[in-house]
Amino acid sequence: MPPTPADATRPRRLLLAVDAPSLLHRNHHARAHTRLKDRTGRPAWALHGMLRQIIESIDAFAPDAVIFGLDDRTASLRRDLYPDYKAGRAEKDPDLVDQLDRAGALLDALGLATLTPPGLEADDVNASAATWACDNDWNCVVITSDRDSFAHISEHTRVLRLIDGGISGSPLLNPARLQSMYGVPAEHYLEFAAVRGDTSDNLPGIRGLGEKTAAVLLSSMGSMRAVWADVDHNKGRAVVAALDSWCAETGARRVGATVLKHLLAAGARERFDFNLRMMSGRTDLDLGLTPDVPGTPGLLPLDIERVARVVGHLNVEATTALAIRVLTGEPNSVRVPAP
Repeated sequence: MPPTPADATRPRRLLLAVDAPSLLHRNHHARAHTRLKDRTGRPAWALHGMLRQIIESIDAFAPDAVIFGLDDRTASLRRDLYPDYKAGRAEKDPDLVDQLDRAGALLDALGLATLTPPGLEADDVNASAATWACDNDWNCVVITSDRDSFAHISEHTRVLRLIDGGISGSPLLNPARLQSMYGVPAEHYLEFAAVRGDTSDNLPGIRGLGEKTAAVLLSSMGSMRAVWADVDHNKGRAVVAALDSWCAETGARRVGATVLKHLLAAGARERFDFNLRMMSGRTDLDLGLTPDVPGTPGLLPLDIERVARVVGHLNVEATTALAIRVLTGEPNSVRVPAP
């Protein structure tokens, strides 16, 4: 529903969409040396690191609601379509698998909202969260280390790309910053990625067209739809002319004819279309968010006793104290439950 005139002067509410598996993977590798265990003796360093970063993010962004995307670890529609999807990745450490399996229960126990879409991934939740925010005139911040989420950046949605510096040291990407990084507007990032490919997901791009050439092609022609239309109806003359004009302006070697040759190669368009299909996140998932119904999962603040009990189970008193302050809005007046 579009905002009324009275709503137009009100700051947009904020949805935080968190790629939980991404945080768990990063924290597993970064914190494995701590060998932290929870109160039952099970490995907890990845869970603790994930939760700590979530709390820091909530403290920094002050969202009105939080949704956590989880991967379906029992089925994959993308792998059914392409058995080599993400092939070549190292086998997961059993301690990481154990913590991945427990993450949803931990977040649910806190009273936060989680979604594990059947056959899909956390990035599909991110895509649907960005769409939900736009449709409901909210803002959205997606927290992930996955570049696929860059396709969701818009006036309503920014992406905090997790790198080694943690939450405070990671870049917060908006349309202008994404454009400066890759040379393509946010609305065409998905096309750019489909041309370039994604080695992390074992998705090769169009042979001969790397990241730089993909960016120049899109900036010169506006979209891949325009590229393919020119190839079909004009034998690619406009593509060659646009690229050679860019080369003349920048002093680079002319590449128009070479790029056209790669675009015309057998399987090139099929590869682009396939990548586009594999990389596109689902935007129609039901997130179960009811922000106008107090007490529903995902809304802040959380119950203080619940936070003390659940975070306390991870056995790090400082994190429990931080969680009580940030997630409940209350002073740290609750004693951490004893083991």
